This record gives sequence, C-alpha cells and structure tokens, in this order.
Amino acid sequence: MDHNAAEAEIVDTGSLTRRWIMYVVGIYVLTFGVSLAIRAGIGISPQSSLTRTMTLVYPPLSQGTYNFALELIMLFLTYLVLPKDFTLKNFASLIPAFVLAVFLDLNLGMTEFIKLDLYPARVALLVFADAALAFGLFLMIRANLVLMPIDMFVNTIFKRTGWKWGNIKTGFDCTLLVLSACIGLLFLSEIKFIREGTILNAILVGQYIKLYFFLFKKLEARKAVPSAKRLEPAAK
Repeated sequence: MDHNAAEAEIVDTGSLTRRWIMYVVGIYVLTFGVSLAIRAGIGISPQSSLTRTMTLVYPPLSQGTYNFALELIMLFLTYLVLPKDFTLKNFASLIPAFVLAVFLDLNLGMTEFIKLDLYPARVALLVFADAALAFGLFLMIRANLVLMPIDMFVNTIFKRTGWKWGNIKTGFDCTLLVLSACIGLLFLSEIKFIREGTILNAILVGQYIKLYFFLFKKLEARKAVPSAKRLEPAAK
C-alpha cells in the first residue's frame, strides 16, 4: 500500500498473519458501517449510492455483486490509465474486493430489521455508522496490505497526472454521485440515496479517521514512556 507521511506513522509492520487478520476485520467493520448508514435512510456515500441505486434498477443482483462489478471496472480502468505499471499482482486486489462484497451482503441481511421513523434516531445511527466505517478503514490502513481496485485507480491517476491526491479523490466521488443521480433519474424517475447524509458522511468519515490516528499515536506515546523509564537505571 502507498501511504502519506501521517499514515506511515501508524502502519503495522509486524506479523503478516496479524496484519491479514486486522485487514479482514477492517473490511467487516467497514461493511457493517456501510449497512448501518444505508438503514439510516438519510443518504449514503457516493460509492454506496451508486451500487444501491443499481439494486433498484435491477433487483436480482445484490449490492455486494454490484460493488464487486464496480471494483472490476476500476481495475480495468487502472490498466488503461497506466498499462506499463500494471502487473499480475494487481489482480490480487480482487481478493479483498470479493471479501468486501460478501461481508456487505451479509451485513445488509443482518441489519434488515432496522427501521427507524424518528429523524434524530436516523441521524444518530448515521453518525455511529460513519464511526464504524472509518474505524474499518483505519484498521485496513494499519494492516498495510492490498489496495482495493477503486483506491488503486485513484493512486494510478495520481501517479499519471501528479495532481493532488485529495482533489482526485473528490473528483472521483463527485463522478460517482453524478452517475448515481443520472441512473436514478433515467431508470427510476428520481434521485435515490443522495441526501444530507451523503454530505455528513463525507465530513464525518475523514474526521473520525483523524481522531483514530490521534488516539493511536497518544496510546503509543503512553506505552513508550514506561519503557523509557525502565531503561533509565540500566543506562546509569
């Protein structure tokens, strides 16, 4: 995985087994957060809004299936953007993408009973959902393993153009929102799943991840203090 300076400080470089466990747990927690955000019913992330809209256009396929199909498309686009850098290792990204699709459908089934009428309860659920989603992302960053095809595509655009990564990601998310809205209007005569919660999701997830980074660094700093004190007598 490629990381910026802030992420590099929190990645786990230890046991590969532990990191894979952390990565899979992260995927599960992320999809649990996504499913709760969907159940809140006041708007979801750009990627989820597109795949969720597709389940209404053609219901026989699950959202997990549409999500995996989107990842496949992104992997193909990654090849088109920078074919010289594309290797067989890139196909490894389809493994976590498949796991994510399975977990997403599983969690959507498990949370199907959640039906909230009160608006404050929906907002509270979305806030909690975004916290879970962000924690899943945090664990995946910590694990420092394979990029999902969507993230790989954004990184490839960054390598190809040199544009700011954040601007590329924002442009990509906006493109997904436009696609979701257009498909909704074309096939369903209305825009689905893009509401105030979509904006809230965009704000909260980033802030939650910053919070987890901060808390992790504080915890690591506290662990380092007793170790330093134990070494002081030996040094003397």
